[in-house]
Amino acid sequence: MDLSRVHFLGKVSHSAFVKVLQVSRVHVYLTYPFVLSWSMLEAMSAGCLIVGSRTPPVEEVLRDCGNGVLVDFFAHTEVADRVIEALEDPHAHDSIRRNARETVLDEYDLQSRCLPAHLSLIRTLSQRSKPLSHSSRLSASIAAARPTATDAGCLPPSYHALALARHEAPRRANVDQEPHGPTRE
Repeated sequence: MDLSRVHFLGKVSHSAFVKVLQVSRVHVYLTYPFVLSWSMLEAMSAGCLIVGSRTPPVEEVLRDCGNGVLVDFFAHTEVADRVIEALEDPHAHDSIRRNARETVLDEYDLQSRCLPAHLSLIRTLSQRSKPLSHSSRLSASIAAARPTATDAGCLPPSYHALALARHEAPRRANVDQEPHGPTRE
């Protein structure tokens, strides 16, 4: 491994983080089944190829070979193989990168999808005439948050996803004279 190509950045600003994502060839996202982090959606929005764990929170958003690549959480060889494939042929996964960005733009846009869904949920819950017990409120919130057939995908898997799709189209830096990934202009 060429260690000159491995960079440990420490704490960086959000804008610097987005720039790093925009020049990345692959973003490995392994998470234990709990909750999806905003960073995966952020990486998808930036046009990264996601190699993600085949776990419930990731599978909510990632479709294997559609808008990312799913791997077994514990299969370190499989993870390494998928990353090597992405690095060896950076353009082989361009359509998956484009699909990843389109997924975030289409399904998690703040203004057109997420905010209206959250406001609708708040209105629905605030219009209840009888106060609910804590467990009833939780059940009602979960039921109200489930998308219907007409608005499937409009609710983000976590509240941190709200503003991700609003990024400008990626501006690729010239890394190794091979910029990669999609832009929407």
